[in-house]
Amino acid sequence: MNFGYSINQSSKVDMDNTSRDLAKLLIKYEPSFVSCFGCGSCTATCTAGRFTSFNFRMLRLNAMRGLTDNLHAEAEKCMLCGKCQMICPRGVNTRNIILNIQRFKNSKIP
Repeated sequence: MNFGYSINQSSKVDMDNTSRDLAKLLIKYEPSFVSCFGCGSCTATCTAGRFTSFNFRMLRLNAMRGLTDNLHAEAEKCMLCGKCQMICPRGVNTRNIILNIQRFKNSKIP
């Protein structure tokens, strides 16, 4: 009998076997990246997020967790309008973070 429910995929991240090189690189080129505490103000004001599945908060979380498989494709959805940067209570330079993610797309991370 099918009740319409299914088991969700595990969201467990094996931090011992994921590379956090991109996060370290983002912190190096934009130190305010560490100031973000995930309040969600950026996501709430995001113009691109209203029309696409773009979510800066999830982008940051995935970068910190080392889940970089679709990070570049997500960063491409950003319109770079700067609303998120203006509303950020911690002054995180979100534009620079997005630009650096796009910049490191095809380059080998040192």
